[in-house]
Amino acid sequence: MKYHIWTAGCQMNVADSQRVGSELEKLGYRYTPDYRQADVVVLNTCVVRQSAEDKATGFLWSLKPLKETRPDKIIALMGCMVGVKGGSKLVQTFPHVDVLMPPSEPGPLIDFLLARESEQTALKQRHQFQDEELTLVLPRHQANHLVVAYVPVIYGCNHVCTFCVIPARRGRERSRPMEEIVAEVRSLVRQGMREVTLLGQIVDRYGFDLPGGPRLPDLLVAIHQIDGLQRIRFLTSHPNYMTDHLLDTVAALPKVCEHIEVPNQAGDDNVLQRMKRNYTMANYYGLIRRIRERLPQVSIATDIIVGFPGETEAQFQRTLDTLAELKLDVCHVAMYSPRPGTVSAKTMPDDVPPEEKKRRLHAVNELQEQIVAQINARLLGHTVEILVEEKHRGRWKGRTRTNKLVFFEDESGQDWQGQLATVEITWTGPWSMRGMLPGQSPARQETEPVIIPLVA
Repeated sequence: MKYHIWTAGCQMNVADSQRVGSELEKLGYRYTPDYRQADVVVLNTCVVRQSAEDKATGFLWSLKPLKETRPDKIIALMGCMVGVKGGSKLVQTFPHVDVLMPPSEPGPLIDFLLARESEQTALKQRHQFQDEELTLVLPRHQANHLVVAYVPVIYGCNHVCTFCVIPARRGRERSRPMEEIVAEVRSLVRQGMREVTLLGQIVDRYGFDLPGGPRLPDLLVAIHQIDGLQRIRFLTSHPNYMTDHLLDTVAALPKVCEHIEVPNQAGDDNVLQRMKRNYTMANYYGLIRRIRERLPQVSIATDIIVGFPGETEAQFQRTLDTLAELKLDVCHVAMYSPRPGTVSAKTMPDDVPPEEKKRRLHAVNELQEQIVAQINARLLGHTVEILVEEKHRGRWKGRTRTNKLVFFEDESGQDWQGQLATVEITWTGPWSMRGMLPGQSPARQETEPVIIPLVA
């Protein structure tokens, strides 16, 4: 029996898909990269932007002929397209879908498969993995090939930013017990993981819903004690919850990387107010100063939305001025897309023309490319430590503690996957860098950066 999982969207969806794969592996299913050959096909969807929803809908419709040819093929729809309320109307729109799964909930599919099996014990007996200490079983095609894993620590969101559909689709905040998270990380390390990224829509709010419970700094301390784990990251943060205590904890724990993702969304106070972000630009500038004071070698990532309803040219220019002044290492930029059910879609006209949105997006990207090229150029000739993830086009690929992508060559034939390598940077670009191992000659030189595609 084979399964295929198609995943779109954020790191949380990647982690959710891994959890579904783990549960299917426990039932004896094996992954196939060809959805046509799969007995079970899972679509894990994103609706943060219209383009992501359109992509999922297109793929879902393409499965209908396969279902008609093979009625026994199971098609499951998961993620934000379904939402926490179950998306019952989707059954009418897509009658070839067998199972609807809310975000982060593999249970409906597993229950369906068990109920469908005429001999339930036969399906249970196909479970090939009997190590009960492994709370999350990596699919066989990933075991021994992955170095980095995503671990959700808090689901949902209690904030209601006017542009965001996540609270309606993923529900209110729900923190996982710390013991459960630690056990999962320990399980992943036993299977070869060397770095984990703790995930939450607002990860800094971990534990806020647990009376007297732990907070994110406590969780970082607990995970830091796991033998064999080399690096810890966390995302995404909200400016209002990035406390000095959290920053001091990051500074004190050697395994926690000096990389902070703290979205800004816009550089103008009036736009931020309409977004209901609940902070000002003065607050954000102050936060960046506090981060850099406590973590001098830090890299900082932000998110920007261009073309939000009512955003004037002057307000957009303030966003550009903010990026130019703060010089952050990463800027994830997106054009505003009205999402059904959000406050902005209900009450604010989408009055920035599409062509202007594209122009603003390109302006941010062009500026950020220049900024990052300058930041990375400072590392030329310096030695950095990278955690090697895989081999890519003949080079080893890894990331620095500050999340910089680095490539290097090694003619010795040594297997570097999962190892920490110290390399001297010999070339820098805005998207990646190249280096060489101590005592080796510089690798072949090229004028163009190596570009790695991101998750959709």
